[in-house]
Amino acid sequence: MIKFKFLLWALSRLLKRALNKDPACADYVSAKDLTFQIRTLDGIGRYFIIRNGKINSNSGLTNSPKFTMTFRDAAKGFAILSAKDSKDAFLTALHRQDLDISGDFLEVMWFQGLTEYLKPAKQP
Repeated sequence: MIKFKFLLWALSRLLKRALNKDPACADYVSAKDLTFQIRTLDGIGRYFIIRNGKINSNSGLTNSPKFTMTFRDAAKGFAILSAKDSKDAFLTALHRQDLDISGDFLEVMWFQGLTEYLKPAKQP
């Protein structure tokens, strides 16, 4: 559980760093107004607010997210979120029902685009 909580906290820090260091990322979020959450079935989670070109997050859950990613438990959430091949891990988790995504699917797709800014720059 601690690893999962730490990973969600670290995600918020990585998103903020990408926003501050990458002008393309800043442009990507500039006009976005979105609240989403990542949680477990038993209520452990964090919610993220993207508004006015900034990203903020808080521990706990919110009442009105645009989408929610719910993992079966903290161990599954940590394993899936930290997987090297994240797209395959997400698809497998959805198939095995270790992950449930609810809410606005277009916003989920937008978020996937945002996570591309978290990948390290490719070396020439």
